[in-house]
Amino acid sequence: MSIRSLLLMCVFAACALAQTAPISASFTRDYSFPPVGLASSETAQLNLVNLSVAPIPSGSVACSGTITFTSAGGTTIGKPISFATAGSQVISTQLTFSQLGLAASDTRGEFVASVQLTSSFGPSACSLVFSLETFDTMSGVTHVYLGNSATGTALVNNPGGFR
Repeated sequence: MSIRSLLLMCVFAACALAQTAPISASFTRDYSFPPVGLASSETAQLNLVNLSVAPIPSGSVACSGTITFTSAGGTTIGKPISFATAGSQVISTQLTFSQLGLAASDTRGEFVASVQLTSSFGPSACSLVFSLETFDTMSGVTHVYLGNSATGTALVNNPGGFR
């Protein structure tokens, strides 16, 4: 065997060893809205949508996590609500005034809504956009609207969450 053949075999062996599987990394982030007041005649609703334009493989989930409502005293209201979405499906969950657990004489209370997001990096990454609104329970008229950027990249490229 010639030195040249031996060198070529070493180069091919090194190339074969250098090939690795794609890195699959995920991340988790928490995003909280500022405290919001809710009157006894109102309901709050948190809405989520994944606006990723990259194709997502069939059966894959690009965005998953939980939605949590916390009372003014810092305790979790009910159980965190899990969500998972691969595409443009809007996911919504509501918080009623009665769920705040206030005294019967109270007509208003505060809460904090938060989103805990788990996603992966890459071309099919999550591009979650979300909003929080309060509305009159009887008429449906919106009283408060808080949202993050609708660019579709707000949570992936903006570590601070809101713009």
